[in-house]
Amino acid sequence: MSEHYFTESPSSEAKRRELTLDLAGRTVTVETMSGTFSPTRLDPGTAVLLRHLPDPAPGDLLDLGCGWGPIALESAFQAADAEVDVRIWALDVNSRSLESTASNAARLGLTSIRPVTAEQVPEDLTFTTIRSNPPIRIGKDALHELLETWLPRLAPGGRADLVVLKNLGADSLLSWMRGMLGDGFTAERTASSKGFRILTVHRDA
Repeated sequence: MSEHYFTESPSSEAKRRELTLDLAGRTVTVETMSGTFSPTRLDPGTAVLLRHLPDPAPGDLLDLGCGWGPIALESAFQAADAEVDVRIWALDVNSRSLESTASNAARLGLTSIRPVTAEQVPEDLTFTTIRSNPPIRIGKDALHELLETWLPRLAPGGRADLVVLKNLGADSLLSWMRGMLGDGFTAERTASSKGFRILTVHRDA
């Protein structure tokens, strides 16, 4: 059975590589490892998401399914540029993803990033910002459970942005999120690019 990026502890050899890419107007070099999500390039969906993100609000930011860290890194640079105080919780089940994110944050001098598993996030913590290229391929039930766990933890006035490929059910996921979140939340499609949808959730202040 082949391993997936949502494997907790990949057993295959950890092959490291360096990628040079643009994040928040900077050309940076990061390290990735095999056995993580999109280790050979910046995933096209993540690239679409990064182009549509506003500056984060002050407070706690959740990068849900951080991989090797592009969303967390971009968010940390954005916050620094905007002089906004943000604590970034880079969450993943994959140990190599957390190791890569930690290494890249250290390499780039970004001290606001905390790579964590779900169990390491305080249960009473809410987030002013949630960002995710969610792991669609874990299956609908597991994906719904993941979003049911974290999206309701948006703080009042908070905003979540997710990127989902249209052909992998972005529109039906949006309808499901509206029903799951219910009163006090709004969910809408805010952008489309290259076959991807940006789905944005706001919680009432």
